Amino acid sequence: MNDSTGPRSALQRKLPVVGEPRPERADARRNRLRVLEAADRLFTEQGVKNVSLDAIAAAAGVGKGTVFRRFGDRAGLAVALLDEREQELQAKILSGPPPLGPGAAPVLRVIAFLDAYLDLLDRHVELFMDSENASDGARYRIGSYNLWRRHLALLIEEARPDLDADYTAHLVLAPLAADLHKSLRDQGFDLARIKSGLHTATTSLLGAVSGV
Repeated sequence: MNDSTGPRSALQRKLPVVGEPRPERADARRNRLRVLEAADRLFTEQGVKNVSLDAIAAAAGVGKGTVFRRFGDRAGLAVALLDEREQELQAKILSGPPPLGPGAAPVLRVIAFLDAYLDLLDRHVELFMDSENASDGARYRIGSYNLWRRHLALLIEEARPDLDADYTAHLVLAPLAADLHKSLRDQGFDLARIKSGLHTATTSLLGAVSGV
């Protein structure tokens, strides 16, 4: 079923934009993206706690003062990196090609979202763990969590109108908790196995679709 009926689909009208940035100068944006790309690479290679602002500035080709003024400290930079990656995922959901974006059957879109989110989570699990465990219940107060829940609820309501879509969205998101993902990876589960298990559980709940 095609869930996009025009230039702005129902999903685009209903989903809020998370962390919509203020306009920034082109040179400032270039520097910000260079710093975030350098931080992304170094955090992935060495671990968040093992990377200094000096190393990130050097890898980005900017002064440490530029990094400090823009992000404050390593924690602020980590938050900004995670926010940037989540905004990229949101943009693909709103206007990217199907099945992640509009134009595919709802179950296919749910599966595509889970795959994309798991790729992001697997790359940045330390950042997600810091964000989700900042305080009791922090995961469920994060704006991005509520965005993903709302996205899934809309798709679930279309796929299975007999279900409580909002509750089921929480159910589908539960296996994506960062601490669970880290534990599974530490136990030797590879990413393909995690995706496969989640595909099976999701299609059992929402109904199988050809190609899943």
